[in-house]
Amino acid sequence: MNTRSIRISAVAILAVVLVALCLSPLAKSQVQASPSYIPIGVSSTGNSSTVWFHEPYSRQALACQTVTTAAGLSNIQCVSAKLP
Repeated sequence: MNTRSIRISAVAILAVVLVALCLSPLAKSQVQASPSYIPIGVSSTGNSSTVWFHEPYSRQALACQTVTTAAGLSNIQCVSAKLP
């Protein structure tokens, strides 16, 4: 092979690599969209119990309370608030 064919081959390979890089999708980090609540406390009295959660990034607090009824079913009520 002479130097001219080597140069043509090198330019062709470089062109193919550049086209492949332009057409391939770029890697992107995924955004964590769901909140990750951290449990911070639990209490129970009689037939009810309460648990508190905290989500540090959005500064949200969440409190959920369960109450067991006579039928044995539990109702769950949750309240959230933004912390100052």
